[in-house]
Amino acid sequence: MRGSCKVSIVLLLVLINGVLGDNPYRFFTWKITYGDIYPLGVKQQGILINGQFPGPHIDAITNDNIIISVFNYLKEPFLISWNGVQQRKNSWQDGVVGTTCPIPPGKNFTYVIQVKDQIGSFYYFPSLAFHKAAGAFGAIRVWSRPRIPVPFSPPDGDFWLLAGDWYKTNHYVLRRLLEAGRNLPNPDGVLINGRGWGGNTFTVQPGKTYRFRISNVGVATSLNFRIQGHTMKLVEVEGSHTVQTIYTSLDIHLGQSYSVLVTANQAPQDYYIVISSRFTRKVLTTTSILHYSNSRRGVSGPVPNGPTLDIASSLYQARTIRRNLTASGPRPNPQGSYHYGLIKPGRTIILANSAPWINGKQRFAVNGASFVAPDTPLKLADYFKIPGVFNLGSIPTSPSGGNGGYLQSSVMAANFREFIEVVFQNWENSVQSWHVSGYSFFVVGMDGGQWTPGSRSKYNLRDAVSRSTVQVYPRAWTAIYIALDNVGMWNIRSENWARQYLGQQFYLRVYTSSTSYRDEYPPPKNALMCGLARGRHTRPF
Repeated sequence: MRGSCKVSIVLLLVLINGVLGDNPYRFFTWKITYGDIYPLGVKQQGILINGQFPGPHIDAITNDNIIISVFNYLKEPFLISWNGVQQRKNSWQDGVVGTTCPIPPGKNFTYVIQVKDQIGSFYYFPSLAFHKAAGAFGAIRVWSRPRIPVPFSPPDGDFWLLAGDWYKTNHYVLRRLLEAGRNLPNPDGVLINGRGWGGNTFTVQPGKTYRFRISNVGVATSLNFRIQGHTMKLVEVEGSHTVQTIYTSLDIHLGQSYSVLVTANQAPQDYYIVISSRFTRKVLTTTSILHYSNSRRGVSGPVPNGPTLDIASSLYQARTIRRNLTASGPRPNPQGSYHYGLIKPGRTIILANSAPWINGKQRFAVNGASFVAPDTPLKLADYFKIPGVFNLGSIPTSPSGGNGGYLQSSVMAANFREFIEVVFQNWENSVQSWHVSGYSFFVVGMDGGQWTPGSRSKYNLRDAVSRSTVQVYPRAWTAIYIALDNVGMWNIRSENWARQYLGQQFYLRVYTSSTSYRDEYPPPKNALMCGLARGRHTRPF
């Protein structure tokens, strides 16, 4: 009886979500609870998934269907988002406030996600109420299908490092500081996989090669990653195979994920794995241990120093990260077969971040608009044609000048199959990190100063890396190309979570008049309804 019930559920999910029945299903049940954690030696109230901090890993293969039933045992609403997972035709599952109603306390919601035509290293995190500073994040690995060639020999092991800055202050206190219009203090430390100094050991066999996947899951700080006495070969960035460049250290900005290969080719002993803060006056450092299986010596010598305030070296390194044009992606064809450099963008959007004071409180903005989430998710309002929730054009497509700002549920209009150029212009003195949900984009250029049309002469129009999160250096710009081939309501946001929380984000409505499931799936039958959408129904089955 139980088996036939499971088959019926799978068939229903196929009908509801339009996913392919010949792709495997992976089922998860997650219980979200509070729990005591001690990541920096101080007792805190963390957010756990099935009692774990960080949460459980997700392993999938290209095109797998991932079914995650999330039970919220917190005392407040909760949402999970999936950083880098594109949710093809399905922004309903993106798990951010503009697309999805929060899961109320004591209730559950089942996410139905397909990792359609994707490979690589990603992560999930809680997107509401500054919960990200309390845990509930975890790794997502999407493996290539068995017959799809990968541009390196299978490694002898695969390790995850979820690294990020951390506060000893509980997340709800940090949230109150932000809501009072104050800036956050500096973080207290850095964690690797939820633990502080020396809290993790990665055991390797001499002469073997291992894949390390590193994600910056923090809320405020760029990081640098290095391993004492070892070099690392970059092979993948957020779903794109890269030119295999050798590095001794690697900058990883907020929200970014990288894969490197490390060969255990040194004398048999223990070595420091080091994560330290970047561009901070006070350098925060933490370590794990790379342990050779035949080692009889612990770690020795000083912890290797890394770069600190220097911008130029980080910019230079970023420019060396290129796409591997001869490697297959999720399908058996070269990644360079899409010639983005031969396509002329239909328009240019310029996005400038700022830090205005509005109504006597610190806010953050994009082109002067500081995002305020409406009670009704924007995607639901759009689908049900509910007036008064948002207006297209509520955020300009270029900065208007001045230092002021205004509160707005900001949505920018775009058309399905547009090919656009987006320029992130940063006139502030801090490094910015931007994420675009629903897409992977080409990072065609970055430099200091003011972007102008003449800046295009320095673009990389051949092998720019394709990714979902990119940094913008102080008083500098970064330009990207995006092919808008994914219909939906997509979040463009700062990965600095205080800035995101206080308004440095907006939504891009990628629209088609078509109602075909070929272009966009309808809302799931189990979609939660809230705000002005309360009481609405999605469809009869």
